[in-house]
Amino acid sequence: MKAMILAAGRGKRMQPLTDTIPKPLLAVRGKPLIQYHLEKLAALGVEQVVINHAWLGHLLQQQLGDGSQFGLRLCYSAEPPGGLETAGGIIKALPWLGDEPFWVINGDVFTDLDFGNLPRQLEADADAHLLLVANPVHHPRGDFALASSGLLSTDAHASNRLTYSGVGLFHPRLFAAYPAGSEQVLALRSLFEQAIQRQALYGSYITAAWTDVGTPERLAQLQEPV
Repeated sequence: MKAMILAAGRGKRMQPLTDTIPKPLLAVRGKPLIQYHLEKLAALGVEQVVINHAWLGHLLQQQLGDGSQFGLRLCYSAEPPGGLETAGGIIKALPWLGDEPFWVINGDVFTDLDFGNLPRQLEADADAHLLLVANPVHHPRGDFALASSGLLSTDAHASNRLTYSGVGLFHPRLFAAYPAGSEQVLALRSLFEQAIQRQALYGSYITAAWTDVGTPERLAQLQEPV
């Protein structure tokens, strides 16, 4: 299987830390955030990982290189200044990702999730399967409601709403309305909502420790001894 790590965000809430370093290279316990993902993917036997970048992307390429240090082959999808948003970044990188489902992982999350538990197959009618976590304090209403069938909804009044972890298994058909390799500024949320209308967006709940490293305070908390 192939994977893509989303690493193109500017990280404005992390300033001034991200003025000189892209957010996925910020260190947690002595190691860049993105390196944790790369090492876990390599341990699964993944051979090729696509990394998109826009802000200070040359520093990502300098530090990570061709991926051989991790036992991987890294491909870099450079985006214009400002980036293409989450879905736009994937659409541009689709020519590298092939016709089969692939994992997508946000480069700025930290988790002790065993990647061996990542979904490897999609439900027959699914466009994507998202891993969900308990709602953090800074996002109390979550993103999606998870039904017992595994289908996701945007029901704002549901009591079982959870937060998208930034980790999921995607089928290329989720992006079928856009030419592979093209550049469009597009967020994943709109495509998720369309998939929900088709009853093609699934999810599952994980209990692994997880942090969206979106502020300097959250980064500092991760440095504390476990």
